[in-house]
Amino acid sequence: MASSSFRILCILLLCCSIAFGSDPSPLQDFCVADIKSPVMVNGFVCKDPKLVQKNDFFFSGLHLAGNTSNAVGSRVTPVAVAQIPGLNTLGISLARVDYAPWGINPPHTHPRATEILTVIEGTLQVGFVTSNPENRLFMKVLQKGDVFVFPEGLIHFQRNVGYGNAVAIAALSSQNPGVITIANAVFGSEPAIPSDLLAKAFQVDGKIIDQIQSKF
Repeated sequence: MASSSFRILCILLLCCSIAFGSDPSPLQDFCVADIKSPVMVNGFVCKDPKLVQKNDFFFSGLHLAGNTSNAVGSRVTPVAVAQIPGLNTLGISLARVDYAPWGINPPHTHPRATEILTVIEGTLQVGFVTSNPENRLFMKVLQKGDVFVFPEGLIHFQRNVGYGNAVAIAALSSQNPGVITIANAVFGSEPAIPSDLLAKAFQVDGKIIDQIQSKF
């Protein structure tokens, strides 16, 4: 009897330990971020509810195209807690992504969020790669109105394979999903990762690594 009770207790403890999301759940109607507060917490300190205004839940400008005149030919316009303080503790954000013809949103990850991408205009080739050891690539061409999911933490990318501009809207399961662009992180870190280490990792000559690092 005691053994059976112990097993039930273990199951209950295991169930209670399961995490249901990367962001903490709200314990009140809202917790508008006090961006200027010097207090450091996991997320942002709540603004005094008496000081909360309607604009704390508002953002304008997502209809405006981003400037894609850059090396990769894309521009991300985020709408996260930094743009809408009212998103604090709500576990959600979004972004507009603009792509020039053949522009890319280069391989990157969101360490704290799953992403669901909807194509608003144009044609996008999208994909993600699973973790080691399989490193399996899932890739698909999306048309206007199509939706694709990138699981949390996995490397993913998009490329405009049409001859006109493309637009997508991405929803993310965190108020602050974060982004790690692979090339920038590996070749543009401060201080730099030693080139001989990268040369061994990528199995290329060190001069090639030096050349790539010089671009970041």
